[in-house]
Amino acid sequence: MIRDWLDSANAAGDRLNNAAYGPLPEQLATLHNDFEKIHPFIDGNGRAGRLVLNLLLVRLGYPPVVIMKQQRPVYLSAMQRADDGDPGLLGELLARAMLDNLNRFILPSVARPARLVPLAALVDERFSIAALRQAAQRGRLDAFQGADGVWRSSRRAVDDYARTKGQRRKGE
Repeated sequence: MIRDWLDSANAAGDRLNNAAYGPLPEQLATLHNDFEKIHPFIDGNGRAGRLVLNLLLVRLGYPPVVIMKQQRPVYLSAMQRADDGDPGLLGELLARAMLDNLNRFILPSVARPARLVPLAALVDERFSIAALRQAAQRGRLDAFQGADGVWRSSRRAVDDYARTKGQRRKGE
């Protein structure tokens, strides 16, 4: 069984870049779920499966995914649906996790202080996404909302906001 999965995973590079096999997230979901169905270890199958999935993603040039603890119920439900032949929800969860990971870990490390990035990429120990969004909506954080609905700002703007937070502004 594991040999069959390995053969499938090794062939994934050609399949994953070919739309004829379906959307990339659903293909990844199917591959991930197929590994989990084998259940090769006594303990740690989920962690091992996500690690193998991330190895595949990185080798294919995509960012790794992180399934957060609070996403566990949705993840398990998505795995169950994939077991029943519907990889859509799991594929969506993986795609969103990949995008969130990009915003949370990768964009901040490559964004220059003045480069505009989604607010999610600017979250740190000082400010949550909710706090940054609220500051942007109130005009206290130099940010703008794009046509896609995503608020964007810069590290420099967040640092400026942190320095002035709690101070009264003129006219207040």
